[in-house]
Amino acid sequence: MRTWFICKARYQKENEQGQIKNVTEPYLVDAFSYTEAESRIYEVLENMISGDFLIAQITKSNISDVFYFEGFDLWFKGKIIYHVTDGDSGKEKKVTNYMFVSAENVKDAYDKLEESLQNMMVSYNITSISESPVLEVFPYNSSDENTTDEGPANLKPLSEIN
Repeated sequence: MRTWFICKARYQKENEQGQIKNVTEPYLVDAFSYTEAESRIYEVLENMISGDFLIAQITKSNISDVFYFEGFDLWFKGKIIYHVTDGDSGKEKKVTNYMFVSAENVKDAYDKLEESLQNMMVSYNITSISESPVLEVFPYNSSDENTTDEGPANLKPLSEIN
């Protein structure tokens, strides 16, 4: 399961009138820990922001899934509720998930969430959708690191030891 962190970066930005203003902008980062989230956001932002910047805040978010659709810069947060039956007690439990989707507007975000969730095995309700202040989402990409399926060279499978 992915863990999403909201990282707020503070820096100076030039506005449309040419004035320099201090801004704090949020970004959504997929990482295993706060430390990795901070490391990843520093790597990404040093290529995007000219000048000095500071990561002012990192908080774990309640986002369970992110749906990216190419060509859309706005991010919307949707609240999805579905009911599951507890196997032991037989009682019905309400489960709430929050999901991010890139879209043009709220209606488009609703349609894209519906499209993305159409394969769910349980019935669900999209109870709210709101525009998010998050500027960009950075999912974890295994190609970001040098990983191989073989493992370290000094590690052998148990079958090869004897």
